[in-house]
Amino acid sequence: MKRKLTVLATALLAAAASVLFFTGPAYAAAGLHVEGRNIVEANGQTFVMRGVNHPHAWYANRTGSFADIKAAGANTVRVVLSGGRWTTNTATDVADVIALCKQNKLICVLENHDTTGYGEDTAAYSLDQAANYWIGLKSVLVGQEDYVVINIGNEPIGNTDAGQWTAATTAAIQKMRSNGFEHLLMIDAPNWGQDWTYVMRDNAQTILNADTRKNTVLSIHMYAVFNQASAITSYLDTFERNGWPLVIGEFGWQFNSGEVDDATILSEAVKRNLGYLAWSWSGNTDPILDMTTNFDATQLTTWGQRIVNGANGLKATAKQATIYGTQPPTTPPTTTPPPTTPPPAGACTATYAITGQWGGGFQADVKVTAGSSAVKGWTVTWTYANGQSVSQAWNAAVTSSGSTVTARNVSYNGALAAGASTQFGFLGSWTGSNSAPAVTCAAA
Repeated sequence: MKRKLTVLATALLAAAASVLFFTGPAYAAAGLHVEGRNIVEANGQTFVMRGVNHPHAWYANRTGSFADIKAAGANTVRVVLSGGRWTTNTATDVADVIALCKQNKLICVLENHDTTGYGEDTAAYSLDQAANYWIGLKSVLVGQEDYVVINIGNEPIGNTDAGQWTAATTAAIQKMRSNGFEHLLMIDAPNWGQDWTYVMRDNAQTILNADTRKNTVLSIHMYAVFNQASAITSYLDTFERNGWPLVIGEFGWQFNSGEVDDATILSEAVKRNLGYLAWSWSGNTDPILDMTTNFDATQLTTWGQRIVNGANGLKATAKQATIYGTQPPTTPPTTTPPPTTPPPAGACTATYAITGQWGGGFQADVKVTAGSSAVKGWTVTWTYANGQSVSQAWNAAVTSSGSTVTARNVSYNGALAAGASTQFGFLGSWTGSNSAPAVTCAAA
């Protein structure tokens, strides 16, 4: 009896130890999965999404954008798909999208856009219909769990009866799991994704518990509701405090003072190790939100410059998924010591381009280029002939005196090597006409 008790005690201790020290998910992870607040690859490596949204459903011929998005530094692309509200993206097309993601070493977040604004927009599909769309694509999705995240429905409930989101989302998750999907699932908030009535925030644990595979990440979309740093940090604090997995699945930028605080979103995402996916590469009816002009990667807009090259942007923070191997550094190290004396000042030139215009307002970019010698600083001036005025600027200190505008470099973009360029942008107002003025550049 004593020996049996000793064996039993040993077994119980071993079982207890296995419970105490098990830190993985409650199932054998196959592909991307959630551990605590983090998204993790099958090998246990934490993966932080850094990427952009691509409107593939409406621009299915823009397949070159996948390579361009990768070249911009992204490790993830969120791809807009439709199951019938717009032209249907078929299984063949979706298989091609996945192949493009893999070819370009991008994690592929596939989202069904049909659900956008359900309950308020009469054209929107239900989450149950979205789940059926994914079930119809199962043949091309199974086996892609290392590379593909399924975002069941984009902004699936509008502002009408946002409370229906909890039950509808629970049912959609369970339908996906009962049909054999093992993928990481992404769940968008109601209120057109912005959760301003806090339905997702207050029911997050219910949604996470609904997933029998414990493999769901929640997604918040941040636009005008999140126009102050306090609103952003307060919302993110709640998820962090409760240990809930979250990504910022869409966000725009502060093109008006009452709009989204994109700088805080980026800095907080990096500080908290949260994924972010900016909206969007191109093709918006509102060109303010385009990162490129007409899908041309050589023509980054101000928004594109912020996301690609800016502080906390893609090139500064994105790390390629390890499923694709080691990513080479974007800038090779140099062993050449800096010169002991600064280079002489040189000339500079500037070009002015209107990148967006609407009733009474416009957006413009100015590109400053050093001449044959390096410059330590620059000043650009122009005079408006049609009564335009500048209301807000970035990447330059801009002042106005009557119709004359003066823009000076800020601390981080004044020094330019010979032939190098930098850009600054601004918003302005106009009446009557909005012709581009002649600009001059003086170098220090």
